[in-house]
Amino acid sequence: MLIDSHCHLNYKGLVEDQANVLDRSRAAGVDLMLNIATRESEWDAVLDTAVRESDVWATVGIHPHEADEHPHVDTAKLVERAAHPRVVGIGETGLDYYYDHGDRERQQKSFRSHIAACRETGLPLIVHTRDAEEDTIRIMREEMEQGPYSGVIHCFTASGAFADAAMALGFYISISGIVTFKNARDLQKTAARLPLDRLLVETDSPFLAPVPHRGKPCEPAYVADTARFLASLRGESVEQLAAATSANFRTLFAKVA
Repeated sequence: MLIDSHCHLNYKGLVEDQANVLDRSRAAGVDLMLNIATRESEWDAVLDTAVRESDVWATVGIHPHEADEHPHVDTAKLVERAAHPRVVGIGETGLDYYYDHGDRERQQKSFRSHIAACRETGLPLIVHTRDAEEDTIRIMREEMEQGPYSGVIHCFTASGAFADAAMALGFYISISGIVTFKNARDLQKTAARLPLDRLLVETDSPFLAPVPHRGKPCEPAYVADTARFLASLRGESVEQLAAATSANFRTLFAKVA
């Protein structure tokens, strides 16, 4: 059985047909799905899905693109909402300098607030980083000096050196369908050498559908295609990869148990 460690079931492209999306995911062997929040206005809907569906769990967080619109979402607010029994992680949060939709200082402040919420709750951090490796790892290191916390670099596309630095801090690395793309040679090289006990898989659906589903809205069922490609890339069986990534997920997101 597989676990989709990062999906957006309440986003356009999935929410309109959510019941069937979930049925197809279960039929594909997806055991659990983590439904990720990116802005405060969707927290209730994300959580409602997790309450309704026993194999769906939820997070609370503010995506870096949304940092400008959420200056009021501080550590205390995150901690308060994370107390719900179906909330098992904080995020997604992080830094995105590719689009720069949010002021960089506000992104960094929001990122630190999320990390503080992780320390206070004991829940793991879900990190988004794009074109911001240096500041992301600097902040992670600085905050780790203030007290330990755990987490995952989601939809990993950064450098191998960044992966090593994140794992040195105890973080997991989550691989999405991007690894199946023909032009993802550097990512494939990194994914092939990641320690199996630090690896997760995800879809980031409805985005980034893997081969052979390019051009379609992505959905959690497609994590099986990513897992098959990744297992072949690494010289492992799909069963071995599925067992390891599922065990890693349950170790990191311990509240699921």
